[in-house]
Amino acid sequence: MKSCTNWLIHNVNIVLEDRVAYGSVVVQNGKIDRVITEDSSNAAAVAAENGLSTIDGENGHLLPGFIDVHVHGGFGADFMDADKGSFDTITRFHASQGTTGMLATTMTASKEAIEAVLHNVADYRSSDMPYAALYGVHLEGPFISEKWPGAQNPAFIKTPQLEWMQQWQAAWPGLVKQLTLAPEKEGSIETIAWLAEHGIITACGHTDAVYEEVIAAADAGLSQAVHTYNAMRGLHHREPGTLGAVLTDDRIAAELIADGVHVHPAAIRLLLAAKPADKIILITDAMAAAGMPDGEYSLGGLAVVVKDGEARLLEGNALAGSCLTMIGALRFMREHTALPLEQLSRLASGNAAKQLGMSELTGSIAIGKQADLVWTDAELQVKRTWVQGRSVFDASSNEA
Repeated sequence: MKSCTNWLIHNVNIVLEDRVAYGSVVVQNGKIDRVITEDSSNAAAVAAENGLSTIDGENGHLLPGFIDVHVHGGFGADFMDADKGSFDTITRFHASQGTTGMLATTMTASKEAIEAVLHNVADYRSSDMPYAALYGVHLEGPFISEKWPGAQNPAFIKTPQLEWMQQWQAAWPGLVKQLTLAPEKEGSIETIAWLAEHGIITACGHTDAVYEEVIAAADAGLSQAVHTYNAMRGLHHREPGTLGAVLTDDRIAAELIADGVHVHPAAIRLLLAAKPADKIILITDAMAAAGMPDGEYSLGGLAVVVKDGEARLLEGNALAGSCLTMIGALRFMREHTALPLEQLSRLASGNAAKQLGMSELTGSIAIGKQADLVWTDAELQVKRTWVQGRSVFDASSNEA
């Protein structure tokens, strides 16, 4: 890890867990050392006394860095490329959009292709990660429903293979943080129970499960839903389906792609009304085209056409991930909901940290936590991003 600098940012609106407060934040040795909200007029004195460099926050916002638990790629690279260059490209791009931590998300693919990602993410994590941190891997498939493949390659869909998960956990302990599966498939309940026992989040997604099957899965330990509303059995008043279970069972956290393409703003507001505030997690589901111009791309070996920022499969026209960023999701939520910024911040940072068991380390601005921070202007345009106190993006130079 690169050495951390000691610094102070002042004249900034600090987005805390319960409010936004004007003041200053002191970072020392990669951690938040002080949060000064009572009186920031002595910022210069504090900086001089502690030998800190100072940053004028220009009356913008300082937020906890975003945590994206469902992201496939960006800026022309995909995690399925399974190489350091691609990982650098993806984490650098998303750091420029305020993301400080993420899960490298795979596609439904062969066992060998998935293992290549696991191997290379483990190697990447063992060395300096220069941009946004990879906290681990999210396996999206291959244990999903043939009825709801979305942009996943149906050629590689399988029933749950518990022995694969056991092999991967033994080879790379703690690396897999989340698995998405269809809980109605044979062997799912046993697999979910084993995953829960080993601290791995199980999410329902790409699923045709009826209401009772999702509830049974939650009883076994399922605790999340992938890109809620999308690629799942919908709500019906006589059979509430996967969506009905997600909306009504508070054990299940709901991922949300807030881009106006995947979910209508009214459906977003319905989700906010149905779920507790700590059970909604903003994600991007971004593919390689994020940050790139319209054109033809690939996702999981399938051809994708991006037009006007909307990604769809060339064959079948299904939505194929997104071109969204976390700061874009935050701006969309600010425009289309009544939630204050401190609550939106929890959707983009704190709730994911809680699901991952990382709340003591990151996900909010509090003394002793990692200085995983993003500074924006008043319009929520990213000006600078820090991971453990290290600057990983600076818009003034457009360089990490």
